[in-house]
Amino acid sequence: MKQYRWLVIGAGGMAANWLRRFLPAHGERVRIAGIVDVSTDVLATARKDLGLAESQCFTSMAAAYDSVEADAVAIVVPPRFHRQAIEGACERGLPILSEKPVAESWEDVQAIVRATDVAGVPIAIMQNYRQTPRIQTLKRVLDSGRVGAVRYAVGRFAADYREPLAWGAPFRHEMRHALLVEGSIHHFDQLRHLTGQDCLTISGHEWNPGAPSFKGECLALYVMKMSGGAFAQYEGSGLAGGWQNTWHGEAYRLECEGGAIVLDRDHVVRVQEHQRGRGMRVEEMPTVTMPHEGHAAVIGQFMDWLDGGAAPQTTLADNLQSTAMLFGAIEASASGSVVDVQALVADARGHGRS
Repeated sequence: MKQYRWLVIGAGGMAANWLRRFLPAHGERVRIAGIVDVSTDVLATARKDLGLAESQCFTSMAAAYDSVEADAVAIVVPPRFHRQAIEGACERGLPILSEKPVAESWEDVQAIVRATDVAGVPIAIMQNYRQTPRIQTLKRVLDSGRVGAVRYAVGRFAADYREPLAWGAPFRHEMRHALLVEGSIHHFDQLRHLTGQDCLTISGHEWNPGAPSFKGECLALYVMKMSGGAFAQYEGSGLAGGWQNTWHGEAYRLECEGGAIVLDRDHVVRVQEHQRGRGMRVEEMPTVTMPHEGHAAVIGQFMDWLDGGAAPQTTLADNLQSTAMLFGAIEASASGSVVDVQALVADARGHGRS
């Protein structure tokens, strides 16, 4: 089995988890060839923990790309730096696995699509929330056809970030569209994943009611029309003072022809089927097991792809659909209109809006 030499852009925050947990989960299949971070203190800590040489640690992306012999690059920095990192990888012909979202602006998304198309490099986006036992269990029940086709789906994320810096890194509390860019991209992608349908149109709003812990928008309510005839509804809150549905505890309800499938923060998938004259039958489904979960699962799928196997679910070509939902949501709120998400996808692919 081939060993992949990884250049990791980022060494602190989420990147620290990549370096110490997610990539090492694949043992001898992975070697850290180089790391990049603007903080010399973060680099020094990572170098010591990982046993790297000083020559493998960089504060400049360009210097790292010019110096490190790598087989793949992992991009684990805030979204505003994704374009620079991806364009640098494209110039060197390196396969790319990047954290979500694709970029912080639609202009950068377009530039990334152009750069990767021209370079012809494999690229996938880290949508780790698809690869968890709770979601895989829910998806398996949906795909079995037990309760028929999906009529509509409801997703909810709610976390209490009312205190400054409660959401980890300061940039999340300072950026525009904080909830959508840093959070809801996961949940929009999940609604696509669960329904098996892309989003045709999106409408709704993001806003900040004056919360001092956020400079940007931290609440969201949206409705989506999906490509297979279903609809979806999304509630997102970074100011939740009540029932919490935070990370890996999001709530989903899929209303189907013959019943509903429900998942809440207790991680139990329940099938609800109404039986006329006999009330409601509720069955708790056994949770699936997985050899790798979350980030580690996607990293493994990415390396399998480079080995000649099947492409992972969240290649850039696929994830562009989820990314267009994100920027469609921003546009819908700003304009108070229903946004054509597929027109955005076509725009990014170079076909222009109709």
